Amino acid sequence: MPRRLLVLLALLSVLVPGTATAAPGIVGGGNADQPYPFAVSLHSSTGKLFCAGALLAPTWVVTAAHCAFGKPPSAITVRAGTNEAGEGGEVVQLADIVVNPAFNTESPAGDIALLRLATPVKAAPIGLAAAAAPGTATRILGWGQTCPKVGCGGIPSTLQQLDTHIVEGAKCTSVFDGTAELCTDNPGGKAGACFGDSGGPEIVQDGDHWLLVGVTSRPGNNDPECATAPSIYTSVVAYAPWIAEKTKA
Repeated sequence: MPRRLLVLLALLSVLVPGTATAAPGIVGGGNADQPYPFAVSLHSSTGKLFCAGALLAPTWVVTAAHCAFGKPPSAITVRAGTNEAGEGGEVVQLADIVVNPAFNTESPAGDIALLRLATPVKAAPIGLAAAAAPGTATRILGWGQTCPKVGCGGIPSTLQQLDTHIVEGAKCTSVFDGTAELCTDNPGGKAGACFGDSGGPEIVQDGDHWLLVGVTSRPGNNDPECATAPSIYTSVVAYAPWIAEKTKA
């Protein structure tokens, strides 16, 4: 189980090149219909997009731990303030990476990390939601693969969105921690996060603005084909005290 989990985590954070043309969407979603300045893309030192995250403050980004684990700050750059992964916005270097201490390569626990930016960005950050219960309507964002099988198609340059909702944890049949994770539905049984979406935001609407409830972690059924079951998101609501402690001035 641990080895299989590691493979799935790695797949979620890697963009696999393909030759087919991908349909628009995360899988089954579509192009972002509004600006999401808090949604950030994470790139390797060579410029390859491999994960996403959410801007919490001018110098702090939250993402999945498996996107940053074992990497030096110099290995990651962040593009913020744009829906396009390859242009616009602000590109900044990292000053530090803070991985949750519960995370390790043998367990899915604590799949959350904070990235401290070397310089502040001007993009507007997102606040944290106070609660996230089954039945809550959410929206997921990411730049990951848009068809469900490894290598089945290309990747979008424009941020993708999908409306979904939180479901009971029993619907996520892989290892799942209901105290710190969110089981997020795959609408119609065929839509959801895919390879390259790791660390991307799960958000809820609060009046005229959005709040963050989770970050993309892994499939909910240990299947390497995307969107065949609900997905697991790390709950930022559960980790709010840890986030506050690490990001305080």
